[in-house]
Amino acid sequence: MQLRIPGPTPCPPEALRALSKQMINHRGKEFGKLLNLITARLKQVFQTTEDVFLLTCSGTGGLEAAIVNTLSPGDKVLSISNGFFGDRFAEIAEQYGAKVSRLAIEWGKPVDPEAVAKALKADKGIKAVLATHNESSTGLTNNIREISAVVKELDKLLLVDAVSSLGSIDLPVDLWRCDVVVTASQKGWMVPPGLAMVSVSKNGWQAYSEAKMPRYYFDFGKAKNYLERGQTPWTPAVSVCYALDATLDLMLSEGLTNIFARHARVAQIAREGIKSMGLSLFPQEDHASNTVTAANAADKINASKLIQILRDEYDVVIAGGQQKLSGKIFRIGHLGFVYEKDIKLVLEALSQALPKAMSS
Repeated sequence: MQLRIPGPTPCPPEALRALSKQMINHRGKEFGKLLNLITARLKQVFQTTEDVFLLTCSGTGGLEAAIVNTLSPGDKVLSISNGFFGDRFAEIAEQYGAKVSRLAIEWGKPVDPEAVAKALKADKGIKAVLATHNESSTGLTNNIREISAVVKELDKLLLVDAVSSLGSIDLPVDLWRCDVVVTASQKGWMVPPGLAMVSVSKNGWQAYSEAKMPRYYFDFGKAKNYLERGQTPWTPAVSVCYALDATLDLMLSEGLTNIFARHARVAQIAREGIKSMGLSLFPQEDHASNTVTAANAADKINASKLIQILRDEYDVVIAGGQQKLSGKIFRIGHLGFVYEKDIKLVLEALSQALPKAMSS
């Protein structure tokens, strides 16, 4: 089967073998050695010398952790959103009592850093900015480097959703001065769901010291204290840690530059293949994602039927649109364990399935 959704993504054989290993004591030396090794290599991929923690949860749990560890009820927050997951980040902050101003951009259009600067200058009381690096709901990557330059010039905290980008698309956390960055295991990291990985800057820790939102399970202070003794505060997803240990070996052996180049090549093949079939890309193409390709379903294409035909007849699984894009687009995930041959097989199946999905 070709599983080509934005996540969970396929696991390489090395990860699958690692998952079958027997349990160990998560308070013992063996797990401590594993956790420390994973953390050190995660820092290499995050491109940070600051703290990185493993949280046993989904990516959304990591986003919640970013909010509750840095903010207090009543804090003013600017949420930049041009898709489903940008909206989710804002909703989490609102649930905990932050006063969220939304900079809403048309789905499929990139964030304009000048618009961010204008919004921040209009309300100098804003403490933090929420930004999504790769908006997998629309197949678009925002320019976090330029957004960060604006945010940091105005001395605001920057919290970044990098769930579907980090490890596949370049995001040098320290260089771009991101304060909290969140990603998740089932994306470019090539392992099953169950772990969120977060980095915390010195400014992030300063915000933590002042934050008053309720937190217990998602407490960076607890995570730091336990990591110093080779543990996590709560029971970790031990099997997923085994798998992540294996895939980090693969990733660092390949090299970050080569990983980013591979994803760029695969994405270009996907985009050109889509256009060769007379279809158009949904997002603004110069910001199209290298991990997810979103295509418009033409007037006569039944997107749901297309997805079903690909699954049932060709053993290819892709994703549809979310919320207001349901039935209007389809999405092909190509992150993590993916190579040129994989996306070519998907495109071949798509070319055969398209005529069968046309409305009469």
